[in-house]
Amino acid sequence: MTKQPVDDLFADDPGAPDAFALGAQALLLRGLALAQAQELLRCVARVVHDAPWRHMATPGGQSMSVAMTGCGPLCWVSDRQGYRYAERDPLTGRPWPAMPEVFARLARDAAQRAGFADFTPDACLINRYAPGARMSLHQDRDERDLAAPIVSVSLGLPAVFLWGGATRSERAQRVPLGHGDVVVWGGVDRLRYHGVLPVAPGQHPATGDSRINLTLRRAR
Repeated sequence: MTKQPVDDLFADDPGAPDAFALGAQALLLRGLALAQAQELLRCVARVVHDAPWRHMATPGGQSMSVAMTGCGPLCWVSDRQGYRYAERDPLTGRPWPAMPEVFARLARDAAQRAGFADFTPDACLINRYAPGARMSLHQDRDERDLAAPIVSVSLGLPAVFLWGGATRSERAQRVPLGHGDVVVWGGVDRLRYHGVLPVAPGQHPATGDSRINLTLRRAR
């Protein structure tokens, strides 16, 4: 997969979102998901009906502040056994809900705009951040296919995305994210540390007092 210069990506697209380079192969696409936000959230509600929100435990036994669920052939899970991808929801014992086409289509579009061709996700982790919920700095490294990018979609309350470096100790950039923003990273930036500061209290017309994040990946 190759990355194009930001200035070249949207030269022929007057309606393209504002694009901001976060790294050599990482791009913030402001408002890319806005037009599809209502459909995305309707699909999230259907996923949650079949695979309810839950606060997963870390291998150390701590409960995560972020509520999670997911869809697709695989989904990321965490418990005392460790971090991994599973074909079945450990809460229900059933396969994860099918990935909505609108999720996959948005992920392909965002990846293409960021210079990554032929990206088809097979896993979508859905996170719900209530006020005060956060995500500590971490790497997404449980996927077998580290050549594929990560596509992250923000819906609802704003958040501050922490965009770090190759080690946890490197100072992280603070990147404000709003409703409809999409971040794509891969290639040399694929294993950057990243996280989310505690979400501030508030109300959003689309999600109430929460932030919803879709993280689309190719796990295998």
